[in-house]
Amino acid sequence: MNLECQILLAVVLDLVIGDPRWFPHPVKLMGKLAMGLEPRFRAIIKSPRRAGVVTALVIIVTTAICAAGLVFLFGSIDPLAGDLMSIFLIYSGIAARDMVDHSSKIYQSLKKGSLEEARHGVAMICGRDTGELDDAGCVRATVESVAENAADGVISPLFYAVIGGPIAIMAYKTVNTLDSTFGYKNPKYFEFGWFSARLDDLANFIPARLTGILIPVAALILNLNAVRSYRIFARDRLRHPSPNAGQAEAAMAGALGIQLGGLSYYDGEPSNKPTIGELLTRPKPEAIRDANRLLLVTSGLALVLFLGIRFGLTLGFGY
Repeated sequence: MNLECQILLAVVLDLVIGDPRWFPHPVKLMGKLAMGLEPRFRAIIKSPRRAGVVTALVIIVTTAICAAGLVFLFGSIDPLAGDLMSIFLIYSGIAARDMVDHSSKIYQSLKKGSLEEARHGVAMICGRDTGELDDAGCVRATVESVAENAADGVISPLFYAVIGGPIAIMAYKTVNTLDSTFGYKNPKYFEFGWFSARLDDLANFIPARLTGILIPVAALILNLNAVRSYRIFARDRLRHPSPNAGQAEAAMAGALGIQLGGLSYYDGEPSNKPTIGELLTRPKPEAIRDANRLLLVTSGLALVLFLGIRFGLTLGFGY
């Protein structure tokens, strides 16, 4: 089975079953490995930054070797088993259905007037304090999470899957997990997590910008405001503290006609980010529904683009 078919089947698998909580997901194993190795390398290497670099590289290489080993092992038993393992690993790296499910629950909670339930749902998908969020704050936080997930949860994994199959997507998910685990600007991880955060920025640089470009196209398909989506993307995409997160957030804010960013609290500490988009209307729960639609259509466009390029290279260069 060629890689294109494996990717398509993996995407279908994600859309159908999502991410069952009971399943030993590879990303969970990456996180456990990271937390287990951190104190060991901190003890061996006195420089926190160097210890963080070594920890990250060891985990990335280990994950890549394990992914390659699993595909080889199952393939040596039976070619179909090797294909199924490749499909499973690619599927494990994609997180479209999971985000849609989580954000849809927040949408439903807001629609029925259960603010506490919505706050709890927001706390499940982002790291900010949610205890004082009003309904508009819940909508903004959810749309921001959906926008970021469109890039680093779906389009970036597809980008690397098309380039290097299950090994590349697992290596990418390791980088993303390391950033989620260590990439904090607090005293504990400012130095130790520096390499993980910078590597994640680099890994997402191209996919994030492709996401921002494709969202206006998706907005056009969905009869949302594609012109404003691209205008806000061009104007505000670099206003976010992250070099990548603002790309999708700006395009999505423009398509939805809402404003993202502004004041948030993390562990009780205020974080006043620059605003992205225009406050044309108070964010309503329907913005979450439309954000999910944008995520799915944008992801579909990216899949067609990536597979089309790969198919073209295959025809032109025998790649």
